[in-house]
Amino acid sequence: MSASDKIQNAAQDLAGKAKEAAGKLSDNGKLEAEGKLDQAKADAKKAGEDIKDSFK
Repeated sequence: MSASDKIQNAAQDLAGKAKEAAGKLSDNGKLEAEGKLDQAKADAKKAGEDIKDSFK
C-alpha cells in the first residue's frame, strides 16, 4: 500500500467518524449512517490493499 493510499484511507475513515459523530449530536440518522458507510469503505479499501501487498 502506497503512502498516498494510506493517507486517503485514513482521511476517509476520519471523515466518516466525524460524520457519524455529527449525526449522533444532531440526531440525524442519515448523516450517522453516511459516516458509518464511509468508515466501512475505508476499511474495505485497506483490506484490499493489504491482500495485494501480501502477494508482493
